[in-house]
Amino acid sequence: MAACARLCGVGQSRRCRRRQRQSQQDKDSDSDMDEEEEERIVATGSPEQPSNPQSLVELPPELLVEIFALLPGAALPNLALVCKKFRQILNTETIWRRRCAEEFGMKGEPRKMEEVGVSSRELYAKLLHPYRHILGLWQPDIGPYGGLLNVVVEGLFIIGWMYLPPHDPRVEDPMRRRPLFRIHLLDGSKATVECMYGHKGPHKGDIQTVKKDEFSTKCNQTDHHRMPGGRQEEFRTWLEEEWGRTLEDIFHEHMQELILMKFIYTSQYDNCLTYRRIYLPPRLPSDLLEPGLFKGTYGSHGLEIVMLSFHGTRARGTKLTGDPNVPAGQLTLDVDLSCPVCLPDLDSQKSMDVLSRLVQEVHEQVQRGCTPRSPTCHTEAGAEQNERPGAASASGSGVTTADPPSELQPFVLPLGVMARNEVYPRTCKMCFYGTGLIAGHGFTSPERTPGLFVLFDDDRFGFIWLELKSFSLYSRLTDNLPYAQAPSVERFEEMLRSMQSWTS
Repeated sequence: MAACARLCGVGQSRRCRRRQRQSQQDKDSDSDMDEEEEERIVATGSPEQPSNPQSLVELPPELLVEIFALLPGAALPNLALVCKKFRQILNTETIWRRRCAEEFGMKGEPRKMEEVGVSSRELYAKLLHPYRHILGLWQPDIGPYGGLLNVVVEGLFIIGWMYLPPHDPRVEDPMRRRPLFRIHLLDGSKATVECMYGHKGPHKGDIQTVKKDEFSTKCNQTDHHRMPGGRQEEFRTWLEEEWGRTLEDIFHEHMQELILMKFIYTSQYDNCLTYRRIYLPPRLPSDLLEPGLFKGTYGSHGLEIVMLSFHGTRARGTKLTGDPNVPAGQLTLDVDLSCPVCLPDLDSQKSMDVLSRLVQEVHEQVQRGCTPRSPTCHTEAGAEQNERPGAASASGSGVTTADPPSELQPFVLPLGVMARNEVYPRTCKMCFYGTGLIAGHGFTSPERTPGLFVLFDDDRFGFIWLELKSFSLYSRLTDNLPYAQAPSVERFEEMLRSMQSWTS
């Protein structure tokens, strides 16, 4: 402690006490120092600085600015309590501008801040630091449907973007974004929360921290969500945004019922939602491909977002968005990477009976607890949705394993397998035995059924649901998602367990 006190120039050392007495004598004259004098000291330094400083306090102000700018912004208020000199130096804009840039990625915003009269210190202290805990990825609690919210710093705003899959069945298209809320500090006094839901522009909203890794939003003017034409106009607008078509364009009666059901269920929340934090899966050197988020085709349920993660010899796909059959949070795919499947020649691949025999043979060996025979070649195949005849959907668990082969092999879907997207890769790298989760409406009678996991390339894979005779194609979500990396493998595993419990 004594050494620390001598280094900082504060504390209980004799030197410090002498300095404190001298500082007290000069207090009245120093208290009248105005802001211009403070800036002059920081900019030019004091002419009375000792040539051989013995403590931090004795260092030139310009050097202290450089040192303080390297410290975390959260530590600077305590540093300002050390002495008057530190407090004066911490008013320097350079320090806070660097903290905003390094901690929150804000660069090139000084001119905008000058226009609205907000300093970097105010921005950090009143907006960025107080709301830092909501930055990152979140899953809204919208019953079985779930979702994906990305909260980021953009310009002088913190914005919550709801990520929506492309319109069915264009799985290769980029994600769509819709702003749900934003927080700003345009008047320099207090951060303002605005709800962005609806069609009448920003209006009053609120954000509350429920507990760690959870927060809620509330709209204070839900009348802004209403449209002049009533619920019918709201439904037509929602349908165009959600599906890119009108109800008359959807001829399948069961699909119409599912769409109407989702609109009724989701619109009741009026952007008053609870969000739980989610992490991107960490990557390990043994992973078959880079884990992450993928858009997948799920039959009449449309496109859904799945998180692919690796767990030893298993690959798992967890739903971030779901449906009334298999809700968000459930494991849609569970792939055993220790059970590769060798595809037959191209003509034989067209036969559903041949594919079923190959997969069922492995499935029976796994059920008996036997180690499946390891084929000498690698294989692949396709799959689509997990819906029982009448009403159902897909869900399951993950992916992981050995080095993929360098050569691609021909691939074709068996005749009779339904593919929502007929444009799929005609070559693959590897195939593995796996199971997919199917269930009836309301997640009734859930069952894991055998299927074939097909690795096409680093950004696409597929799954053939044997019982459903359908194929799901998955394409990687390539959006930049900052603040989303899991702090550890253990925290990620804990999050996955929690996600399942939310909808079980």
